[in-house]
Amino acid sequence: MASLCLRKLIHQATRNETSCINKYFDIPLMQTMQKTTFSQALMVMAGAKRRLMFVPTKSFCTTGEAEKKSEGKKKTPNAQKTFGSIGRKIPQRILHVISENGDSLGNMHRGDVIRLMNDRDLKLVPLRENEEPPVYRLMTGKQIHEEQLKRREKQKASSKAGPVQLKELTFSAAIAKHDLETKIRQIQQWIDKKHHVRISVQQRNVADGPEKMLALFDQIVATMPEKATYLSQPRVVKEGKSTCVLRHMSDKEASEYRKMEKEKQTDILKEEHGNETKSSELQ
Repeated sequence: MASLCLRKLIHQATRNETSCINKYFDIPLMQTMQKTTFSQALMVMAGAKRRLMFVPTKSFCTTGEAEKKSEGKKKTPNAQKTFGSIGRKIPQRILHVISENGDSLGNMHRGDVIRLMNDRDLKLVPLRENEEPPVYRLMTGKQIHEEQLKRREKQKASSKAGPVQLKELTFSAAIAKHDLETKIRQIQQWIDKKHHVRISVQQRNVADGPEKMLALFDQIVATMPEKATYLSQPRVVKEGKSTCVLRHMSDKEASEYRKMEKEKQTDILKEEHGNETKSSELQ
């Protein structure tokens, strides 16, 4: 009787299975049931059910995850490498090396570079790794520390500098001298803060032409040598109104301005000396 019930249960379980894998494992299961007792058969069936249970899982792969992370890092536009020594793990075979004094040592094999580092007790710092061959510099620990401090100060200064603001002033071409000086002081304060300044000058007597307004712009710029320059040149917006935009000079522009002024002074002195020579000859 027990054997008959067991066969019915096995037949019903086999009929209800829809997976071909389950059917494959049920064939040896039925052969086993014919040789076992009722309690042993139940244990075998439970083990078979546990074996045939499939749980969907995500495949484990470190390569794909690593590639995604590396791609994400490469795409970060603001990512900056820290300035420092790379030790003796030099990835490239041939390097262009600069000495600690700033002199070029030419292209060298990394083995020779390591020997040079050991002999002089120096560290290797990458400068331009994307070039062919990549450019590296030998530096002392003190030089690296000083360069790191400079870069930190520069980064702090750039972070403190906020967005450029545009200030505006409008006044008449017939402005009084005292009022003009007040306006110029205000413009100087804005220029010192690296702001842009839009100046608009209105002229009541249109018949005088725009020359008076344009000369007024040059007069304002002349009061701030080595500081202010034109972002946009003076132009006539409409009849009786002209405008321009001033900005702060860069260090390079200020240096060029000083050089140009020095050359002008030299030319003036030469011209004066030449006139004196001519007058003395005439006498």
